[in-house]
Amino acid sequence: MRHVFGLLGGVLLTAALLVGTGWAGHAIAQRAPEDPTLLNQQQVLIGLGVLAVVGLILGVVIATRVSPLAVFVPSIVLLAWTVVYVLDVDRAMSLAPVAGNLPQDLILAGRGMQALLTSGVYLMLGIALFIPVLMPSRWARPDEDEDYDETESYF
Repeated sequence: MRHVFGLLGGVLLTAALLVGTGWAGHAIAQRAPEDPTLLNQQQVLIGLGVLAVVGLILGVVIATRVSPLAVFVPSIVLLAWTVVYVLDVDRAMSLAPVAGNLPQDLILAGRGMQALLTSGVYLMLGIALFIPVLMPSRWARPDEDEDYDETESYF
């Protein structure tokens, strides 16, 4: 059951990661050239706060013993999007929500997603999120590790 919740959590984490980092990245990049003192700009501070919250959520998911599917889903999405970008730039850019009948904040997030994709940030995050999937202890039940007794010999 924890893997089902991990899968659902991974889908939610993917959406939060893409929209949060995309919006914050665009908000910071849009205001940065205007004024060298970024601390005076509310939108930049909000963007940094959003990045801090997303980073905190990613750190907790990576460090704790949640289902590996919670980190596998966003890592595969980010890595696959990077592979599509390497193979076909136009197709990869068209996957970001930058046009259509969408809310303005989502369009701004889509532009930020494109910037983070082209700069390689999503590749870096995808690799960092994929490493916990390779740990065998993440796939076992939490109580299975406690049942093992090193002093007991079966041979």
